[in-house]
Amino acid sequence: MTENFLQRRVIKPLVKLLRQGVTPEKLALSLALSATLAVIPAFGWSVWLCGLAGLAFGLNLPAMQAVNYFLYPAQVALLLPFFRLGEKLFRTPHLPLSISQIVSMAHANLWVAIKLLWNTTWHAVVVWALLAPFAIGLIYFVLLPIFRKAVKRQTAASPAVEASVA
Repeated sequence: MTENFLQRRVIKPLVKLLRQGVTPEKLALSLALSATLAVIPAFGWSVWLCGLAGLAFGLNLPAMQAVNYFLYPAQVALLLPFFRLGEKLFRTPHLPLSISQIVSMAHANLWVAIKLLWNTTWHAVVVWALLAPFAIGLIYFVLLPIFRKAVKRQTAASPAVEASVA
């Protein structure tokens, strides 16, 4: 079942994009940027950042937004580690919060939650911004050979399919 899900929801759509003329380089950059932007420790920003980056670099917006959507749980999971690294970097006092407390604060009064978490959030965003270029590079250079290999397989398979049809 896992292979079927991955095949249907991840691999086939990516191969379809490659068949539509998206280059492996553009697709790898789209996914690397969107994966990194998706985990910014500030809720609500990732959609806009992915859209702006996609438009600025002429990347695949649907693929970027799909990655952003699928990585929402990772954004939530990485929120506290980014908060803690921000506290260490800026040498600020530890703010003893859990994800459930942050969610409760936001549900109770969003504006008060924003004001209380403002410093912690921007410290976390600075840490994220320092780490983001390395993450983009790593993801890009891992995905690029995979996508190039997929293009080679697809182009090698195309003449065989066309020959058998003719």
